[in-house]
Amino acid sequence: MKPDVLMIRASTPAVTEALERRFAVHKLWEAKDRDAFLKEVGPAIRGIATDGGAGASAELMRALPKLEIVAVNGVGVDAVDLAYARERGIVVANTPDVLTEDVADLALVLLLAAGREIVAGDAHVRTGAWEREGNRPLARRVNGKRAGIIGLGRIGRAVARRLEAMNMPIAYHNRRPIESPYVYYSDPIALAKDVDCLIVTAAGGDASRGLVSREVIEALGPDGILVNVARGSVVDQDALTDALRDGRLGAAGLDVFVDEPRVPEALRSLPNAVFQPHQGSATFETRAAMGDLVVRNLEAHFAGRLLPTPVRL
Repeated sequence: MKPDVLMIRASTPAVTEALERRFAVHKLWEAKDRDAFLKEVGPAIRGIATDGGAGASAELMRALPKLEIVAVNGVGVDAVDLAYARERGIVVANTPDVLTEDVADLALVLLLAAGREIVAGDAHVRTGAWEREGNRPLARRVNGKRAGIIGLGRIGRAVARRLEAMNMPIAYHNRRPIESPYVYYSDPIALAKDVDCLIVTAAGGDASRGLVSREVIEALGPDGILVNVARGSVVDQDALTDALRDGRLGAAGLDVFVDEPRVPEALRSLPNAVFQPHQGSATFETRAAMGDLVVRNLEAHFAGRLLPTPVRL
C-alpha cells in the first residue's frame, strides 16, 4: 500500500502528479470542513507535504498520530513547530540549494530596481509622462556602493558573489562569524551605519524576529537602500514604513512581508519602495527542482534511506 501523505496547499500539477503516483495523497486545502477532514484521514497520515509559508503547526501534527515526516517545499522551516517535531521524533526535510541562485538573482533585481527607480521609470514611459514632462529626476548609483548582508548563509553568499561583480565592498552580520573574505559585524546597527545598501537573507523564526529594528533602519539612513528576500518577520515593518514615508530611509525592495499576502496600504502606497509577491524561487526551473526534492525526501524516508536534505532538529 502507498503511504498516506497530507498535502497542505496546492502545488504545481507536475509535483501533485508525482506525489499521487507514489503516495495516497489527501488534499487539506480542498476540505470544506478542515477539522472533520483531519478526524477522518488523520489516523492514517504518515507524511506531510507542505511549503515554507504553511509549515506544520503542533496542533496539526498532534492530529496525525502516525506522522513520521514533514517535507517542506522551501528552504525556510520557521512555520514548522520544530520543537514539537523533535519531541515526537518526526523527521523534517526542506529544499535548500536548488532555490539559492534564483533568490539571489531577485535580491539583486530589487536592489537595482530600488536604487535606479526602475518601476517609476517604466511608468514614466508607459503613461506618456516622458513626452509631456521630460526626463525624470536622477536616481541613486548602486555599483561601487558599500553593501551589508544580514545572514551570510547559502543565499547570502550567493548575493555576495553578485555584489562583488558590481565592485561593492561587502560586510555582514551573523550570530557568529564564519570563514569568508568579508568583514564581520557582531552588531547589525553598526553594520547598517557603515554601509549604503543592506540586503536581508537571514532565516526566519523567533531568533531573527525584528532583527532589522527601527534602530538598524535609522542607522542605514536617508540615502540607504534596504532589500528583504528573507522573511517579513526579520524586519520591523512599521518602522520601515515610517522611515520610507518620512525620508529617513532612501528606498526599499521587498519580496516578503509580515502578514502575506496582506500588505498595509501605508506601505503599498510609498513611491520609494519596489515590491514582489514573494517570488524569490518562483521560476519554472526552480519550482520543478524544489518539488522533485520534496518527493525524493518522502520517498527516501518511506524506503528507509537517508534523506537528501534533512533539517537538523
